[in-house]
Amino acid sequence: MSNRKPNTGAFFGRDLNWHPPAFAPAYKTSVLRSPKKALLSLDNTLTEITGPVFGHSDLGELDNDLLLNYSQDGGLPVGERIIVHGRVHDERGLPVPNALIEVWQPNAGGRYRHKKETYIAPLDHNFGGCGRVLTDENGAYSFRTVKPGPYPWPNGVNDWRPSHIHFSIFGSGFAQRLISQMYFEGDPLIWRCPIVRSIPDENAVKQLIAPLDTANTIPMDSIAYKFDIILRGRRSTLFENRLEGN
Repeated sequence: MSNRKPNTGAFFGRDLNWHPPAFAPAYKTSVLRSPKKALLSLDNTLTEITGPVFGHSDLGELDNDLLLNYSQDGGLPVGERIIVHGRVHDERGLPVPNALIEVWQPNAGGRYRHKKETYIAPLDHNFGGCGRVLTDENGAYSFRTVKPGPYPWPNGVNDWRPSHIHFSIFGSGFAQRLISQMYFEGDPLIWRCPIVRSIPDENAVKQLIAPLDTANTIPMDSIAYKFDIILRGRRSTLFENRLEGN
């Protein structure tokens, strides 16, 4: 049990100058998916600032181990074994405990396991490409996987996605949910990617790049990357004329 006071109140508004625009013509699918009318700013409702609530009983024993959770007859997936770890916190630097992190990715050859995959790289029968983990009381998380490979996509004549892992994070309220991608330090494809180049601030891109973390590697086993995640923070709420939560 924790003695930390619950983080309550409405969420900060999103900084639209930091996030990529919904309409980015170089990222072709955004043309049809982007809103056609001006966005509206609405106050948070009770259902948006509360829940969902997850517990460790909701997860399987191997959900955070992508090396083993799809293993066939004890086989291991092909590829560079890695550990991804980090901390989830909000804009005020407060940890977000019990946040559900879901991840999905292609295999080491750059191929996803789904019916509509068209890339000719082979499937890995010992790799499912998805997992999940809960953050602890301090907002920390970790999972094992293989480093995903890059792959071509039909955006331009010769566009390739850099190696990346997809993240979906449920925080302490529905309005805090974040869907994002993690890239790997040193990948030359990052700055060529039309999706990445739609992000207006270079510092925002750098927050999506996980640096190599040799201090947390397992010798002769797995190399590590550190990826910290920032969710929307909470506004303070007035209680008996005092600001609570700061």
